Amino acid sequence: MSIEKVKEYFRKFDKEKDIMELSTSSATVELAARALNVEEGRIAKSLALKKGEEVIMLVTAGDVKIDNAKFKSEFGVKPKMLSVEETFEYTGHEVGGVCPFALKYNIPVYLDISLKRFQTVFPACGSHNSAIELTCDELDFYSKNNKWVDVCKNWGKKEIE
Repeated sequence: MSIEKVKEYFRKFDKEKDIMELSTSSATVELAARALNVEEGRIAKSLALKKGEEVIMLVTAGDVKIDNAKFKSEFGVKPKMLSVEETFEYTGHEVGGVCPFALKYNIPVYLDISLKRFQTVFPACGSHNSAIELTCDELDFYSKNNKWVDVCKNWGKKEIE
């Protein structure tokens, strides 16, 4: 089970106890925000994408969308979402619980600056009803972030610290 692998990953840092297993689904941004009683932007949305032939993970604030022009400027190609099956194959996590931790393959992770508006954010932890609250610095460290990128729209770059 994917959440067990994420717990094992966080055990190395003595943080597995911080993983929340919720009584309701957190499989979508809306459901996660409701379950955690936070605004949708604070949900760290993990997207498995194809960048040409390479698979990457992009983690964004929950209230934003990818800007294709910005993505192409940053990565040289337009983004393409992986299928449900491909997402599971490359990440080891099912859609609804995808996160940048304990990935099946060592795919590059990128964090979008839209997350930096918030003191803490809530990525999933490998299941449809899990999350962990992390600062952006913690998310940067635990996700093994390759680079902070600016590839999203509809958030206005407000309140970045």
